[in-house]
Amino acid sequence: MPEQPTDTPTVNAQNQRRAMSDSHPPGGMAPTQGGGQMAPGAPGIEPRWTTSAKQGVGTARSPLGPVWFTISHGILNEVYAPRVDQACIRDLGLVVTDASGYASEEKRHTRSEIVTLGSGVPGYRIVNTALDGRYRIEKEIIADPERMVVLQQTRFVPLVGTLSDYRLYAVLAPHLGNQGRGNTAWLGYVKSVPMLFAENERNALALACSTPWLDRSAEYVGPDDSWHELMTHGRLTRTYDKAEDGNVSLTGQIDLEASGGAFVLALGFCDAAFGAGHHAISSLLAGFESARDRYIADWLLWQATLLPLDEPDEPTHNLYRVSAAVVQSHEDKQFPGGIIASLSIPWGNTKGDQNLGGYHLVWTRDLVEAA
Repeated sequence: MPEQPTDTPTVNAQNQRRAMSDSHPPGGMAPTQGGGQMAPGAPGIEPRWTTSAKQGVGTARSPLGPVWFTISHGILNEVYAPRVDQACIRDLGLVVTDASGYASEEKRHTRSEIVTLGSGVPGYRIVNTALDGRYRIEKEIIADPERMVVLQQTRFVPLVGTLSDYRLYAVLAPHLGNQGRGNTAWLGYVKSVPMLFAENERNALALACSTPWLDRSAEYVGPDDSWHELMTHGRLTRTYDKAEDGNVSLTGQIDLEASGGAFVLALGFCDAAFGAGHHAISSLLAGFESARDRYIADWLLWQATLLPLDEPDEPTHNLYRVSAAVVQSHEDKQFPGGIIASLSIPWGNTKGDQNLGGYHLVWTRDLVEAA
């Protein structure tokens, strides 16, 4: 993908029935890469990362969820797993279109407001309102405390027209193992649930949704990818099942009417695609609320162990608690005390695989400052 600045649903019976009715490998158990239509345009354009101007960073306190996420321009961008120094995606955002050719990208075409889920809790509530006043996207983003999964609860609210007037697409740019090149993306199933998959050597991800995908595609990033299709035509005019060994992207159309506009995206990681898909499904079945409640409780428990250095009259939010959580969010879960300089890539939109450099490494200067 080129540089582009209520009630919680669960995996429902309708989604399962839809998955079972689609064409997929017998039993729907394996996220197979065999067969299907290969995308043209290999290996894609030269990959780039994204901005270091983060609105938020976060991770669960539990060691069971070794995944770290970042936010800017109102969307998820670099996610790190299973180590704090290993970026796995470039970004994950939404594109809104309609039948008349309207196209609006959440990252570029909205005004973003973001607040934390609690004092010193690095979980976020984001409201992105379209600059043209046509829609609003409300999101909560956390990491699952029990699994290697980032969860995004989303509600799409039409401000002009109704849900049936709009199409909504999730567009994901995998950069597994700190690499924009060498990724393979494909469409598949785990336990009959349709997903979007990617892998690069022993790193894999799976994107699942609590409501049905109406359409899916895997392609190489370039002038004919899905993002360009959506911005030009307002829909996917062609779809592909696989894009192998390149700079790839994944796109899924979300069924707004079936979900009533409310759904959860689960982005799972593992060393194999089936494991990543299994984590994503498990998170959806366990429910967003239970993951959010534990996420908040664990961070508040950690905050209670800190010295009470709070300013008596904070005008907006507690800078001491926020700052402590940001520093703590940069620590590895396997090696306590291993704190990287930043969950970002400086000037990332100009950086490719060969010149990541700097920030998501342990540097003596920054480690001393963090300590």
